[in-house]
Amino acid sequence: MITKSKYKMCRRLGVGLYEKCQTPKFVASEAKRKKSDKKPKQLSEFGTQMLEKQRVRFSYGISEKQLSNYVEEATTTKGVVATDKLFELLETRLDNVVYRLGFAHTRALARQMVAHGHIMVNGKKIKVASHHISAKDVITVRDGSKSSPLFTDIAGKLKSYTWPAWLSFNVEKLEATVTGAPKNTEGFLNFNTVLEYYSR
Repeated sequence: MITKSKYKMCRRLGVGLYEKCQTPKFVASEAKRKKSDKKPKQLSEFGTQMLEKQRVRFSYGISEKQLSNYVEEATTTKGVVATDKLFELLETRLDNVVYRLGFAHTRALARQMVAHGHIMVNGKKIKVASHHISAKDVITVRDGSKSSPLFTDIAGKLKSYTWPAWLSFNVEKLEATVTGAPKNTEGFLNFNTVLEYYSR
């Protein structure tokens, strides 16, 4: 059940923020509410940057310090576009990869799966949600966890699921291979604005 605070966050930061705020019912109710509301106050440049920074934070479920560290790494890595690098750093967190694979319907549940030792990377159990995966890494469900209710009929549930282009997935083995780097094609989050916030 979604909490009142999450509803408030979705209304303030955007309906795409949390998975349960992306339902047609919620989107329709928000559109109706906005029509009846007064014209919103125009945000300043700083306010817009702050809002986008918060969208990124709450979307990926990370702390201010973690995001700040990712931004620093993205802006100091030579030979890459900073916005692309920031997106890559966020997407290649193990909890996000588990979410992108369809094992969990929310990133929060994906983090729980990792913390409880259900996920393995290259044959090694990893319990750190922020662990970064790299090209050619193999992500699997631990053999002892396959009988867990978390993975009951997971193969059936994933039959119509579409995985990101940078992940190759074997449904029968519950095994994924990282085949490339993530590309930001969704457009919900503006990473350039986030970088502008931290460059003040």
